Amino acid sequence: IMFDLNVPIASSFLGLSNAKKSNKGKQPAVGNALQYTGPQIAVIEARVELLIHCNLGYTAIAFNQTVNKKVDPKTHVNILDILLKQLKSRKEILYMKRLTIILDEDSEKGFGLINAQTSLFNSYDLISLVPTNQATLALACLTHSLPSPLTAHIISLPLTLPRLPFNLKHTLVRTAIKNGAVFEINYVGALGGDNDTTMTDANAAGNGANAKRNWWGAARELTRVTKGKGLILSSGAVADLDFRAPDDVKNLITLLGVSQDIAHCSVTKSPKSLVLRAQTRKTYRAVFSEPQLVVPDQQMEDAPGTTPPAPMPTEETGSSRKRPRDEPLVAPETDGSKRKKKKRGKGNAEGGQR
Repeated sequence: IMFDLNVPIASSFLGLSNAKKSNKGKQPAVGNALQYTGPQIAVIEARVELLIHCNLGYTAIAFNQTVNKKVDPKTHVNILDILLKQLKSRKEILYMKRLTIILDEDSEKGFGLINAQTSLFNSYDLISLVPTNQATLALACLTHSLPSPLTAHIISLPLTLPRLPFNLKHTLVRTAIKNGAVFEINYVGALGGDNDTTMTDANAAGNGANAKRNWWGAARELTRVTKGKGLILSSGAVADLDFRAPDDVKNLITLLGVSQDIAHCSVTKSPKSLVLRAQTRKTYRAVFSEPQLVVPDQQMEDAPGTTPPAPMPTEETGSSRKRPRDEPLVAPETDGSKRKKKKRGKGNAEGGQR
């Protein structure tokens, strides 16, 4: 299974700006007022066909909705629910919904990822965070990577900026990977392609030739700190010409000093395990196994209609008879040892008389 966990869908693409000014600050009604038009659906359908066929061969696609600074439950709309209802269903193709939140200085006070809004985030399959300073990086690696109903399993770094706005400390990176989070590398920056407009407007991504040079330096630093562990590769492309096949992506990341095995896992095994871990957001304490009930023997005896367990074997039975204790063997005393004892006894007696 080949995964592409970042296919951006812009919020402006749905036409949310058409809402009336009198409804400002209120959540728009999801209905006929919020639907994709025929030409918009045709563009997205063509993009999906490109990812599935045309020698690309992706079988799991995650549509990404990006939010800047904070998720406001009064105005936030899950545009991916509307999109999946209008897309044509395809066999053996997995569609997923992903929410990406860009964190900045204002997000340190809170960006909506709280327990009171769990029902809002449960409608998404994946949650991703984009830190833009040292404080938000520590917040994403230490706090929001812990197992909970609001766990952010993907940490996407702004690799196309002139320089990383934080220091990649080994303790932060290792803690995030130990908690089950992964670091995402969007290969669109290596091609010099355009990023999502929401990312560029929030100064979380850059475009152009300089962004391409910045991507190579920051991506090499990320692979050095992580040592190739906990990495996934996604497209993050908004143009059809910027999509690449999985084999091309694997060859691309090997230029960063990553082995072929790790490059293959970053497109297949690592995203698959990530999707499975993301399902634990909807379970109790992130438990993914099926519990089994163990009843004590005393309760089994007291329960009506149950057969008592077989009696334990007693000491009289031959199978459980205790083995007699082996007495220690004492070596017989020789004449020489007796003579030595007598001499010692005489010497002690003479010493006592003196």
